[in-house]
Amino acid sequence: MSGLTKKIIAIAGASAFVSGAAMAADLTVVSWGGAYTKSQVEAYHKPWMAKTGKAIVSEDYGGGIAEIKAQVESGNVTWDVVDVELSDAIRACDEGLLEPIDHSILPPAPDGTPATEDFLPGTLHDCAVANIVWSSVYAYDSSKTRNWNKPTTMADFFNTKAFPGKRGMRKSPKVTMEFALIADGVPVSEVYDVLGTEEGVARAFAKLDTIKDDVVWWEAGAQPPQLLADGEVVFSTAWNGRVFNAKNAEGQSFEMVWDGQIYDLDLWVIPKGSKNKEAALDFVAFSTATEQLAAQASWISYGPARASSEARIGTFHSDDSIKMADHMPTAAANFKNALQNDFEFWADNADQLNERFNAWLSK
Repeated sequence: MSGLTKKIIAIAGASAFVSGAAMAADLTVVSWGGAYTKSQVEAYHKPWMAKTGKAIVSEDYGGGIAEIKAQVESGNVTWDVVDVELSDAIRACDEGLLEPIDHSILPPAPDGTPATEDFLPGTLHDCAVANIVWSSVYAYDSSKTRNWNKPTTMADFFNTKAFPGKRGMRKSPKVTMEFALIADGVPVSEVYDVLGTEEGVARAFAKLDTIKDDVVWWEAGAQPPQLLADGEVVFSTAWNGRVFNAKNAEGQSFEMVWDGQIYDLDLWVIPKGSKNKEAALDFVAFSTATEQLAAQASWISYGPARASSEARIGTFHSDDSIKMADHMPTAAANFKNALQNDFEFWADNADQLNERFNAWLSK
């Protein structure tokens, strides 16, 4: 759905969706689409519009900073707030593509704890404010794999003899190369030490070579659940919230394998030169309040970036029997062999490894 624009307008306390070209936007908020954007619309957009009387245009994109950079360098900035991965937030800030965000504008926790003490470590940056903790995992459709032993490890994803069939993987070296090293026996605590060497990069590509002919590459977050549902792949890497939504909101018989999960942050940034900077800052502050982050967690299984939100995480919005806290990446049962994405590594090495990854794909 990338490129499709939705206009959300508050009218007499209600919300209506019309064409993005129908009237000028008060704020353009850009995110990843699908169930994730839906969670943001329900928890952030609609309440903010009701509070301010302003309208939001919601646009989808596929990640990265190329579009932000093009807008800033051309002087034609049409995006106001963008949801980005941590390494991209750091890189874009370092390149002068983002507005600084004064953390003093962020609301305190309900008990008065300042925001700077309430946000989880590493979630506040000079140009970015985190909203969620999310994870890359892999999933399978249990209705199509009843004759298999249950896959439990990252090594199983790469084992085409025990688990024959196509695999879905994100068309990016980030996470893909870490998964390959974990599957090849590298402890999660040593993954970036290994990947930081020429031998480690070669080792990751060698492991990927073992399944290259069986991989279906995906680029948008909505694709892995669809690939699994259609039977085009037997396994797919995916974002945990998309798999949760497909299973619990759409009735798919999907299961996640948490072993070797790679967790990360998504953060709000404001492109340099936003024409609606004040409204953008207000939206960032509003949407990252304790209550709003907890509300989003009732729509999708991504963890809130504030400590005070944790106790307010309730049940799934459409099924009170599902306790959302149990489905977060950071739940104890899911977090036994987890790796945090090293944003500094990818901020420093993304260009080089993207080039090498694309060259490897074309061989």
